[in-house]
Amino acid sequence: MKIKPFMAQHDQNRMKHEGDVSLAREKFFEMKPGNLRFLLEKRYRWMNRYIQPGDRGIEVGAGAGFSKEFIECEAYQTTDFADYPWIDIINVDAMHTPFDDSQFDFVVSSNMIHHLAYPVQFFREMRRILKPGGRLLIQEVYTSFFMRFFLRLMRHEGYDFDADVFDESTVANDADDLWSANCAIPNLLFDDMDTFRRNIAGFEVTPPKYREFTVFLNSGGVVAKTFFVPLPRFLLYLQYGVDTVLASLFPKVFALQFRTVMTKV
Repeated sequence: MKIKPFMAQHDQNRMKHEGDVSLAREKFFEMKPGNLRFLLEKRYRWMNRYIQPGDRGIEVGAGAGFSKEFIECEAYQTTDFADYPWIDIINVDAMHTPFDDSQFDFVVSSNMIHHLAYPVQFFREMRRILKPGGRLLIQEVYTSFFMRFFLRLMRHEGYDFDADVFDESTVANDADDLWSANCAIPNLLFDDMDTFRRNIAGFEVTPPKYREFTVFLNSGGVVAKTFFVPLPRFLLYLQYGVDTVLASLFPKVFALQFRTVMTKV
């Protein structure tokens, strides 16, 4: 069944403080929201299994820089296209970075790919800067039935399944708007792994693992904010467990995020 595109405009957004990364970071450290911290722990800490002592790594599109709370690596730096004061290396375009060939053991990409105009350029650049055997650790939005429903409800971001994500001459997302998003991009890239491997060379890719449903919806939002109900940690663990079962068994219905690892060969 063809999915009709939905591309929300910024002035339609029903969430609060869209794009105010400074405020999001300030509130996170000042108010210490348990729901959001739990969500971010689950989004980042799994990556530590793929990071060895002595590794050197970066995050691309780090935004509020929350990953430094959870990534366990001494030689780890955040990068972003913006010049936020907490970012280690500023003004870095993830599709055209200033780094040397084979410089890093790992790169973190968390909810960044669906903002890219030309995804193929990003993967080529990541392969260039990773060492042989280096890993691209990806956490991304998954535009399931319920994700499409909530995107339409909140009008925060949009999706267009007609985009050709493997064609470098075709724009998959607005290249002139850093806060625009096509949440269909990760689905279009990873849903058919045979197509992905034919178009993105030089990586071994683990099958995606699908995660998050109600834990995401009740987090209050990472940057843009919305209503949430604070929960004790034991209930968050219970909620996450139920989410994982639903997302794993029925990803196209319930999953709101997925994770995968790409290893340079």
